Amino acid sequence: MKLVILSRSEYIYSTARLYEEAEERGHEVEIIDPLNCKLLMQKNSPQILVEGDDIGQVDAIIPRIGTTFTQYGAAVIRQYEMMNIFTTLHSNALLRSRDKLRSMQLLSREGIDFPKTLHFSPENQWNVEQIVDYMGGAPVVVKVLEGTQGLGVMLLDSKMSAVSTIEALQSLGAKFVVQEFIEEAKGVDLRVLVINDRVVACMRREGKSGDFRSNIHRGGMGTPAHLSPQEEKIALKACKTMGLQVAGVDLIRSRRGPLVLEVNSSPGLEGIEGATDINIAQEMIKYTEWGASRKSLKIDRNNG
Repeated sequence: MKLVILSRSEYIYSTARLYEEAEERGHEVEIIDPLNCKLLMQKNSPQILVEGDDIGQVDAIIPRIGTTFTQYGAAVIRQYEMMNIFTTLHSNALLRSRDKLRSMQLLSREGIDFPKTLHFSPENQWNVEQIVDYMGGAPVVVKVLEGTQGLGVMLLDSKMSAVSTIEALQSLGAKFVVQEFIEEAKGVDLRVLVINDRVVACMRREGKSGDFRSNIHRGGMGTPAHLSPQEEKIALKACKTMGLQVAGVDLIRSRRGPLVLEVNSSPGLEGIEGATDINIAQEMIKYTEWGASRKSLKIDRNNG
C-alpha cells in the first residue's frame, strides 16, 4: 500500500514513528510537506502536484497538520478527499476541532460537560468585574482562542489580575474565552488517545511545580492511567461529536464528574507512547490499513 504522511518535517517524533511502523508493515511511505502541495482544480480531475509532478497513485494519507497552517492543511486534505483517497483526518473535522469556540458549542449541544465558559465580542462594553463574578469569582482561566500546547492559557488568581488581563486583551482585539477554574483537578488532566472509536491509551499528566497547565510540551509529567467507564464514554462521545477517528481527548476530574478540556485532532505520540509503553503509531497504521481497504472495496463495488 502507498501511504503519504502529511507533515512539515520527517524529524518530528510522531512523523518518524508513523514512518517507521508503516515501513515495518511493508508499506511504501512518503513524507510530504503539505505546504509544498499545489492543488490543481479542473473539471472532474483534481490533482496534487509536488515539485511540479503529480503525486501518482496513493492509497491513504495520514495528515499531521500544525496549528499555524490549519486552513491550507484542510484544503490539501480536501483535495485528497476529492480524489477518493482515504484519510485518517477529514478536512471538516480538522476545521471543527481547531475552532475552540465552535468545539465548545458542539460539545454543549451534545450534553458533554466542560468548564463553564464565556465568550463575548471585543466591542462589548460589559463590566469586566461582572465577567469574573459570572464565572464564580477568581481564580479564573483565560484562554486565547488561537493558543496550543498550553500557550495562551493564563490562570488569574485575583479579581484585580483578571480584570487587568481581560481589559488588556480587549484593547488588543484578541479573541479569547474566560473559564471557571476547576480547583479540585489540582493541575492534573488525562490525555485519552482514541483511534476508530476505541480508547487505545491513556496517561495522567501533571503540570510542573507552580504551573497549573499539565501539557507535556510545557514540562508536564505523564504516567499511565486507567479510565472509568464514564470517562471512556465521554471521550468517545467527544470524538464522535467532532467527527474525529483519531484524536487526543483531554479530560479533568471534577466534583461534578469528568470535564472535557480539549479534543485534539493531531495528537502528539511522544509523551503518551513514552508514558504508557503502548505502540500507538502501529495502531494508527493498522487503522489506516483498515480504512484504505474499505475504501478500495467500496470503489470496486461501485465500478462493478
